Amino acid sequence: MATKTRPETLQWLGETDGCLRLIDQTLLPLECRQIDCPDVTAVWEAIKQLRVRGAPAIGVAAAYGVCVGLQTSANADRAVFDEQLKKTTAYLASSRPTAVNLFWALERMERVGMHDAARSSAERLAALLAEARAIHEEDRAMCHAIGEHGARLLASGDSVLTHCNAGGLATAEYGTALSVFFKAHEQGKKIHVFVDETRPLLQGARLTAWELMQHGVPATLICDSMAAQVMKEGRVQAVVTGADRIAANGDTANKIGTDSLAVLARAHGIPFYIAAPTSTFDTSIQSGEQIPIEQRQAEEITCGFGKQTAPDGVAVYNPAFDVTPAEYIQALITEHGVISPVNQKTIALHLSLAGEQA
Repeated sequence: MATKTRPETLQWLGETDGCLRLIDQTLLPLECRQIDCPDVTAVWEAIKQLRVRGAPAIGVAAAYGVCVGLQTSANADRAVFDEQLKKTTAYLASSRPTAVNLFWALERMERVGMHDAARSSAERLAALLAEARAIHEEDRAMCHAIGEHGARLLASGDSVLTHCNAGGLATAEYGTALSVFFKAHEQGKKIHVFVDETRPLLQGARLTAWELMQHGVPATLICDSMAAQVMKEGRVQAVVTGADRIAANGDTANKIGTDSLAVLARAHGIPFYIAAPTSTFDTSIQSGEQIPIEQRQAEEITCGFGKQTAPDGVAVYNPAFDVTPAEYIQALITEHGVISPVNQKTIALHLSLAGEQA
């Protein structure tokens, strides 16, 4: 079920002349404010500045972004509409390079927008909005299915560790990694979640802890550097995170610090799970070495949340993501089930069967 004490992460207001409304996640947990994105520039800025974040939510936002980007071409001829569609998808694709759901959603929208030359531009815009809404609803269903499959991996009494935010704020509603915890909790399993604060932008502290508390799931916040000690003390029985892109061989990109957790989990004999929809798989790349890693501004580290914590002029390296090798991942949890062992063969079979079910 969705969290009842806050508005939806994303919602479309109106019809083809409407706009995207979303929670500005940069203000959480102190303020839960919605903002409207009436044009494609506002959607691009919301994605780039992490007002909306998490691979599935970025995909949904981008799909609606295409709709607002085409509103001024609703009465244009086909050539003008086609040109604006391509410009809009290319522009939105430039917002963030790592999350594959962004490109998956934009490619899907472009196919719909280019389909059927006989339709008017207004009809094609209506088809685009219908497709964006379909992507939104499909994500809701996928998240709930991921939760069902993942909850089976947890026993009552387990404590789990998670990193960054892969809950309803990162998706259409229920989350990927957090859906596993929500579903287990709803089933009556007594679970406890350790939440990495997730530096430098504190998505775990600001967002994940907030979501878990709203759902009534017992949670404890820790610094990222405390994970090894918590594992060593036997406080953690599993690690579950989300993903932004999964290569054909199972190498997985997620928020910076995820790879470190996988190494620690392996050293302590703790299963490490990735929960993500099949739209997160990018089989066009063979391994994680080909996944582009977004580099973000130095100020996120030197002057986080407005307070300077480093000397002027210090050199800064700030990759937003890292890649966890498939060999460190016990299983991948998707809306269609659990993939284990994680390798190119098992992933290809899983995706093939998923395609047959679609």
